[in-house]
Amino acid sequence: MHSDSWLTSIFSMQRLAFNHGGGMLLALSLTAIAHGAELAWQFTDKEVLQAPDVSVLLFHNAYHPVFGDQKMSGVELILRDQRIATNGDVRLSATPAQWDAIPTCAHRVLARDRSALTIECAYSEQGLSYQLALMPEADGFRLAVRLQQTLSPQLVGKAGLNLEFLPARYFGKTYLADSASGVFARHPSGPMQRSGEPQALAAGRTFVMAPEDPLVSVTVSAETGTIQLYDGRNQAQNGWFVLRTMIPEGATGDVVVWHVRPRTLPGWRRAPVITYNQVGYTPERAKVAVIELDPRFEAPTSARVLQILADGSEREVLRTPVTAWGAWLRYRYARFDFSAVRLPGSYVLEYGGQKTAPFRIAPDVYDGLWRASMATYLPEQMDHVKVREAYRIWHGASHLDDARQAPTSYTHFDGYKQAETTDSPYKPGDHIAGLNVGGWYDAGDFDLRTQTQTRVILDLVAAREQFGLNEDDTSVDERARAVEMRKPDGVPDVIQQIQHGVALLLAQYRIFGHSIPGIIEPTLTEYTHLGDAASQTDGRVYDAHLGGLQTSGDASGVPDDRWAFTTRTTALSYDAAGALAAASRVLRAFDPKVADECLSTAKRAWAEEHARAPVLFRYFNTTGTDLKDAEVEAAVELLIASGGDAIYRARLEALRPTILERYRSLAPLAGRVLPYMSAEFKADAREAARRYAAGADQLRRDNPYGVPISEGEWGGSAEVTRFGVDLYQLHRAFPDLVDASHTLDALDYVLGRHPVSNLSYVSTVGTESKLVAYGNNRADYTFIPGGMVPGIVIVKPDFPELTSDWPFFWYENEYVVDAVTSFVLASNAADALTKEVQP
Repeated sequence: MHSDSWLTSIFSMQRLAFNHGGGMLLALSLTAIAHGAELAWQFTDKEVLQAPDVSVLLFHNAYHPVFGDQKMSGVELILRDQRIATNGDVRLSATPAQWDAIPTCAHRVLARDRSALTIECAYSEQGLSYQLALMPEADGFRLAVRLQQTLSPQLVGKAGLNLEFLPARYFGKTYLADSASGVFARHPSGPMQRSGEPQALAAGRTFVMAPEDPLVSVTVSAETGTIQLYDGRNQAQNGWFVLRTMIPEGATGDVVVWHVRPRTLPGWRRAPVITYNQVGYTPERAKVAVIELDPRFEAPTSARVLQILADGSEREVLRTPVTAWGAWLRYRYARFDFSAVRLPGSYVLEYGGQKTAPFRIAPDVYDGLWRASMATYLPEQMDHVKVREAYRIWHGASHLDDARQAPTSYTHFDGYKQAETTDSPYKPGDHIAGLNVGGWYDAGDFDLRTQTQTRVILDLVAAREQFGLNEDDTSVDERARAVEMRKPDGVPDVIQQIQHGVALLLAQYRIFGHSIPGIIEPTLTEYTHLGDAASQTDGRVYDAHLGGLQTSGDASGVPDDRWAFTTRTTALSYDAAGALAAASRVLRAFDPKVADECLSTAKRAWAEEHARAPVLFRYFNTTGTDLKDAEVEAAVELLIASGGDAIYRARLEALRPTILERYRSLAPLAGRVLPYMSAEFKADAREAARRYAAGADQLRRDNPYGVPISEGEWGGSAEVTRFGVDLYQLHRAFPDLVDASHTLDALDYVLGRHPVSNLSYVSTVGTESKLVAYGNNRADYTFIPGGMVPGIVIVKPDFPELTSDWPFFWYENEYVVDAVTSFVLASNAADALTKEVQP
């Protein structure tokens, strides 16, 4: 339930305190009483150890089952609403890398008297079982490692208690190791051991982290033994600062005990976060900012809109009360409706002592929002070509040695899986000629995940067909393997990008007769490569007869060629068929020969899958597209591409119950084919749309932003933009059922109206945007223009997080290519909708 009673109560208390004599004294007295009550450390009902401005978690978040250590597990410290430390746990090295051994942990137990929280953990393969115990103390907490049995000889000198501190919080700050001092360096510089492990920077019984900065200062003391400080970035750019105490040989019971004292500031209050669309608003549309509030903050009753004038001064154009929305996770929320401001110009919002960056109100404010994504991000992600932007080379022609057949019965460390057979003419390890064409790097890494490629193609086709994208900002020469930004060549960029995508799909069908899950690096050394993709492999085909440093023509003895995972699956075949059918429609005017091949290949793939039993092999770490969803999408694209072929129409009519059942994913697709379908189909599609719209309306009661917010391990910006696009499709098909506001909510969300901060998730789009992100250039703490990050992740149980200055949180900061194309569609949809209502 969301009422405004909490905000009304705060406002009433403020008025009562200040409208009577001695009002300031009363307010200070109330604050002092509250502060006194806040000082105790205690466990909450969510099993979080809580002080006024500190939260301590114990395995509320687990290590990732595929990617291992994602820096979100073990003991975690949240100080002043910043997660400054994580992975408080027993680890088997001083600076564990992402795929190093991780324990399994279960059975967290809070004592009846709430005096301790414990959890059982084990490294099963190494024969180590232990317990972590977290106990509140007067000014912090006690953390203990408990052993029933002594360490085995092979773990002595390896197992220790670690706690990792986020480097970006400590750059340039000092530390004390007993009486010795040091500075946390901005860039790692050693020292290193010959084994490749970092040496300790300092050691002592007590460490004080950043004593000069009360916002992030923490003291850690060991009862016995010493604490050592390591810089994990010496081993990997995504490493953290690590405090570590070794588990002593021959000990049982509480073998390592730390006393941790986060600096507490009982009077501290988080400043309000005014969230809004960083780009701005058209004059006629609704304009609502969402204000995120510390529940203890004495919230003002009103907010202001200020217009920026030519001389740099600001003029108040609106002052109006804010409306309480209610509580969500750990914060309270209010809404500030300033829809009455319609005059074009530049503005800022002001509330609670906070002022936003400028934004625009203008009829054309959404024109070309997608341009950075289409003209910079997508070209930068193109594989197998060299990409230039004026003086800059983004990367050389990459992966010209693609690809070798992946081994059978194999699960790759990134989650790809190969079945017991290759489903190809090749044996494991064989070079597969012809795969070094087309495709986009999947994300911040360089693999070619086919399911991502198909989604990008479908998005780009929709951008062309529905919104008429026709801009030409990029030259693409596939034969020369050369791409140059800001240099038109007479062909629309969207067409050339679609051509680049289908080149990879068609190559798969020419070689294997079917689509394949993807192509990826064989080793962690290559997989963790940062920078120019052209240097990830040597570009020469591996020849086992050559020595490691030998070359012969286009061959070398270096086995760095990427692996092709080639298992044939039904859902992926439908994915590819749908993408190729869609591409055939927009390519016909530019390349009829390729358009014909796309459509004939799609029809053949459809027919072959319907002539055999479905293959449901799980070829990636997630299940991927559902089989029924994929079949419906393929049928929709083939039906439109074929001009209404009865085969696809009949199959869609038969799938009407599925469309009704799976309306969240299929209603927007069903709405696209209404002209071809029966009255019964149209009725079911309408009902599916009604259910979808009702669910969208419910979101406005579920969270203050009115969009689907991910509660999983990956930020959900792409889910939000796809939600916006789906609602646009349904609005076009059923304007009486679905209004335009949900699509605009989705655009507002990714451009700044979201939890934690008001940064635009799309780099360089908006006045203030995400400029430290997880692209392939992340080691430089920078961005790729037009890329969209996943956005906030909810650190369980209730902490929404978006770290603005640390790029290596992939689940918050990683660009993904089909997420970006979903933004291209969503921004075009929002632009189209606002132009519908322009006077």
